[in-house]
Amino acid sequence: MYTHYFHLKQPPFSIAPDPRYLFMSERHREALAHLLYGVGSGGGFVLLTGEIGAGKTTVCRCFMEQIPENCKLAYIFNPKLSVEELLLSICDEFGIVLPAHGAGAVSVKTYVDAINAYLLASHAQGRNNVLIIDEAQNLSAAVLEQLRLLTNLETSERKLLQIILIGQPELRSMVAQPELEQLAQRVIARYHLGSLTAAETGAYVEHRLAVAGAVASAPFPRTLMPLLHKLTKGVPRRINLLCDRALLGAYVENQPQVTRAILRKAAAEVFASTEAGRAAQPSARWSMLAAGVLGGVLLSAGVWLAYGRASSSVAASAPSAVAATTVPAAAARASAAAALTPAPASAQPAAATAAPALAQQAAGTVPTTAAAVAGTAYNQADALRALAARWDLKLPDGEPCALAARLNLRCLTAKGGLEELRQLDRPAVLTLHDDPVQPNYLLLTALDDDYATLLGADGKPQRIKLAALEARYSGEFSTYWRAPRSWRDEVSAGDKGPDVDWLARRLAQIYGLKKPAEGQPLNAALRTRLTEFQNEQKLKADGVAGPKTFIRLYQQGGVREPRLLAAEGK
Repeated sequence: MYTHYFHLKQPPFSIAPDPRYLFMSERHREALAHLLYGVGSGGGFVLLTGEIGAGKTTVCRCFMEQIPENCKLAYIFNPKLSVEELLLSICDEFGIVLPAHGAGAVSVKTYVDAINAYLLASHAQGRNNVLIIDEAQNLSAAVLEQLRLLTNLETSERKLLQIILIGQPELRSMVAQPELEQLAQRVIARYHLGSLTAAETGAYVEHRLAVAGAVASAPFPRTLMPLLHKLTKGVPRRINLLCDRALLGAYVENQPQVTRAILRKAAAEVFASTEAGRAAQPSARWSMLAAGVLGGVLLSAGVWLAYGRASSSVAASAPSAVAATTVPAAAARASAAAALTPAPASAQPAAATAAPALAQQAAGTVPTTAAAVAGTAYNQADALRALAARWDLKLPDGEPCALAARLNLRCLTAKGGLEELRQLDRPAVLTLHDDPVQPNYLLLTALDDDYATLLGADGKPQRIKLAALEARYSGEFSTYWRAPRSWRDEVSAGDKGPDVDWLARRLAQIYGLKKPAEGQPLNAALRTRLTEFQNEQKLKADGVAGPKTFIRLYQQGGVREPRLLAAEGK
């Protein structure tokens, strides 16, 4: 629809995994390297996890194109299977012929014997076999256990089957369950695919536009990239959805480039929230306008319903039933621009403006209202700079996390409730869900049984009841933490190096053990000690040392750092 207008050969932001648009960020390259390492390591499990839309399938497709010629792939994309259905799917994918059988269902033993015979024959021919299971978070515990048993098929030299599990973050939690401990010990490589940085987001957009044939002025000015990154959180699929809608909006409004206003309107449609009162089915609004559907039905509905700003005067003047009228594209864009003019604030219903205040009163903020605190909210960068100041660091303008990393202060952005923050005992920047398009941020500096102390952009600390804060808190927070200079992403079974040495020394210090030798891997004994520590600290006891584990290790070692519960002597 907008491709000719922007001189493009095809839509650049389709969510289909088109290999022509492959963009490999540093994180995607690292994820690919983990998969390739796993294939050459002699069997076992490899885990690749990431948020929805982070690009896991893109990495998988790239991996499938780079595997050695002596590898045969089996790919299962629908893992909601029983044990028998899974084994049958594996046989189908590898082309394993099952022996003839009589009436009745084939037993699990029949499937396993056939798979074992096939793997032994492949090994004798010098061939490897790799099983990839996508959306693996949907696997049942029984199926995961059967997969583990399949990795027991081995010779004296190597395992005969390599299994790659790809899934959403909850896959890591599943594998960490006590009943799957034996499977966890067989994971030889794991990687969590994070989102794109602000700089990578800009490069990603430019790359896709270039592939689509953009030769004239860029539809997305570079000055929009920080806002685009904030709205999409750097998730590639969210970037595609938002950019596609923003280009449509620019076309409708006859603009040569996407503006900040257009980008925010597009975000309000694409990421519409029922809590924010967004109209249902907003996704067709700009599409209908661009197609020239400007009849009375559209006007009576009020295009700005998509943004929660319906004008009563437009709705009153529109005919109740008028046939849709088709007009030339240029006239459609001009008429659409007029229709998209927002109603003044005075035209909004009084109930709409009063509702937040009533909700705040019901939440019971004491002694100030949550609205008053949110009214002084930071933007994210300023909030992170204010948090860094509590570490006695003054960060200049720029990306706070990148600047802090140069001073060995790492950013951790995670999801968790106030109780998790209480357990981490760490001041944090909280994301509020007051505005789904442009979130507000407050700095949580203290927490007790009933109240939270928050700091806003005015620099004045204010106490509010926990119930009031929880009503506005989105569940996402950011904080800083110190890490060993050699720290990577996480430390798991089989890893070795300076970060493992640091981990072993700190655990030995905490438990009063003798100083461990350098250069040892994270073996079963050290992993048991690590899991014990995680249990004591009420962390996820998976034997994998990530940021939250390192935070508590530093704190238990007596390192002086900003605390959330300092008033309680913790």
